[in-house]
Amino acid sequence: MIVIGCKDVHKSYGIDVILDKITFSINEGDKVGFIGANGAGKSTLFKILTGELSQDSGDVFIDKNKTLGYLSQHLSLESYNSIYDEMLSVFSDILNMEERLRELEIKLNEPYDPNKAAYHDKLIKEYTTLTDLYNNKGGYVYKGDINRVLKGLGFLEEDYNKPIRVLSGGQKTRVALCKLLLTKPEILLLDEPTNHLDLEAIEWLEEYLKAYKGTIIIISHDRFFLDAITTHTFELINGHVDCYNASYSKYIDLRKKEFETKLKAYNLQQSEIKRQEDIIERYRSFNREKSIRAAESREKALAKIERLEAPDKDPKASKIKFETLVKSGNDVLHVEDLSKSFGENKLFEQVNFDVKRGERIALIGENGRGKTTLFNIIMDKLPSDRGIKVLGKNVFIGYYDQEQSDLHEEKTIIDEIWDDYPDMTTTQVRNALASFLFTGDDVFKDISKLSGGEKCRINLLKLMLSKANFLLLDEPTNHLDIMSREALEEAISGYDGTIIVISHDRYFLNKVIDKIFELNSDGIKEYLGNYTYFQEKKKNPQRYEGLEELQNKSKTQIAEERRKKREADKKAKDEVKRVKSIEEKIATIESNIVELQELLCLEEVYSNPEKSESIHREISELEQNVEDLYKQWEKLI
Repeated sequence: MIVIGCKDVHKSYGIDVILDKITFSINEGDKVGFIGANGAGKSTLFKILTGELSQDSGDVFIDKNKTLGYLSQHLSLESYNSIYDEMLSVFSDILNMEERLRELEIKLNEPYDPNKAAYHDKLIKEYTTLTDLYNNKGGYVYKGDINRVLKGLGFLEEDYNKPIRVLSGGQKTRVALCKLLLTKPEILLLDEPTNHLDLEAIEWLEEYLKAYKGTIIIISHDRFFLDAITTHTFELINGHVDCYNASYSKYIDLRKKEFETKLKAYNLQQSEIKRQEDIIERYRSFNREKSIRAAESREKALAKIERLEAPDKDPKASKIKFETLVKSGNDVLHVEDLSKSFGENKLFEQVNFDVKRGERIALIGENGRGKTTLFNIIMDKLPSDRGIKVLGKNVFIGYYDQEQSDLHEEKTIIDEIWDDYPDMTTTQVRNALASFLFTGDDVFKDISKLSGGEKCRINLLKLMLSKANFLLLDEPTNHLDIMSREALEEAISGYDGTIIVISHDRYFLNKVIDKIFELNSDGIKEYLGNYTYFQEKKKNPQRYEGLEELQNKSKTQIAEERRKKREADKKAKDEVKRVKSIEEKIATIESNIVELQELLCLEEVYSNPEKSESIHREISELEQNVEDLYKQWEKLI
C-alpha cells in the first residue's frame, strides 16, 4: 500500500530549478535512502513532504491515517526541560493515566460501603479498563524505552537532568532524535541522522532502524549506514529522481549498467536521426518534385520519433590530489605516556604509540574522549599534562579542522587561498579553485556566506596545496556529498605520505585505513586492519588472534630486518671510512720514507755514521708500519 507519493512536483527559486517533475511512490514498510549531490534538493523535498514548504506545482500524497515524524539536520531544540523531562513529554497520555490510576487506588482503598455498591463497581471497572489500556500503551515499559534510546544515542545517566538550553547544538539534535524515536511515527523522515553521533551510537541506531516496523526515508551521505538499513535508493539528480529497488552498493552497479544501456540507446538514436537528416538534405538538394515529396515524407516520419534524452551525468566532484614536497623519515611520530585532563575531566592517560611513514591510521573513540585534543597536542596547539611526543625527521604536518576554525570569515574565497600561498599567480589560484568547483564570480564570495560543504572544499584545497607529508584529518567527510567522499578516498589511496584520521564514516575507513587506534581513558589499543576487522575483533577477540600474531610477527621481522640493514649500512660506511683513513696514512708514511731516503743521499748524512744509522732505523720502522697498514687494508677490502 502506498503511503507517500509525488507526481510532477516542481519547485524553483527564481530561475534556479530545484525540483523538476519529481514523481515517485513509497509503500508501507519501505526503507528508502535519498541520495544526491549537495544542493540537489533533498532537504527541500523533505520540507515539501512535511508541509514546511509548498511545491510550485504537482501533487503530494501522504496517507492521512499514518503518523509522520521528521528530523531535520539543522534542528535545534530550545527547551527549559531537562533531557529526561523532555523524553517524558512524549508519554503525556501514559503519565495522565498513571495519575488517574493513583487516584483510583486511593479511592479503592477506602472502606467498602454496601450502600454505594454501584459506585464501588464503577471504580473497579474504570480501574480494570484503565490498567489494560495503560499496559497496551506501554505503561510498564516506557521508562525502559527512554533509558534504552538515551543510552543508545550516547547520553549517560548523569546527563539526564541537564537542562536542554545549556546543551551544544549537536547534543540538542541528539535529544530531538531520541524524542522522535520514542514517538514511533509510522512514517519516519530522517535528514542526516548520523551527524553528531559517535560510532557506537551510529551502530545502535542502525540496529534500531533495521528492526523498525514503520516506513523510513533517510537522507544520508553515510554509505555504510545506508547499506545496513535501506532496501530502496532514490537519487536526486538534475532536478528529478531516479528510483532503484536496491540498497546503496547494489544501486551503484545497477546505475552503472543502466547508464551504459541508456547511453548506447541514445547514441544509436542520434546516429539514426543524423542519417535521416542527411538523406532529407540530399533529397532537397535534387530540387525535384518527387525528391521534395520524399524529403517531406521522411521529415514527418522523423518528427514522430520519440526522442530519447541523454542520460544524466554525475555532477562534477572536486579534483583532489595530495602530494608531498619532501619525504619524511621512517619514524614519523613517537608518543609516550601522554596524559590530558581538563580540571576533573580526565580525557586520557598513558597513551603510547608509534607512527611509521606511509601508515594510514584511524583514531576512534567515544565523543568527548579527546581525539581532537590529541591532534592539538601533536601540533603543539595544546600542552599535555604528562608524557612526550616526538616528530620524526623532515615531518611536515597538514591539518584538516572539522570546525573550519582556520578559515577567515571576513575574507573572500580567492583571498583565503592567496593569503596562505602568496607566491601563486592569479591563474594558478583560479585554476586551483576551479578544480574544487569554484569558478567565475564565485571566487569573490565571502567565506561567511559559504555552506558547510563549500567551506569543507576550501579547507581540502588548502591542505592539498600545503604538500605536507603527515596529514591529521578531523572528520574530513563531514558536509561532503558521496561523490566528494569518493574523490577524497581516491586522493588518499594515491598519497605517498602518512595519515591519521578521525572519522565516523565507516565506508571511508574501510576503503583507506589499514590500522585503527582506539582511544580510551586509560590509553590506546591498536588493531591491524580496517573498520570491519576492528568490529569483528571487538565482537570475537579470539577469532583473529592467530592472524594478529602472524601480522605482529611479520612486523617484528620487518623491524628486525630494518635494524640489521641499518647496522650493516653503518658498518659498511665505517669500513669505507677506515679504508680511506688507512690509505691516507700509507700515503703519508711512504712520502716520509721517500724524504728520509733523499736525506741519506746527502754528504753530511752518509758521512755521519750515527746520523745515517738513525735515519735507517726510522725508515725501517716506517716500512714496518706501512706493512701493518697494508695488512689491515687487505682485510677491509
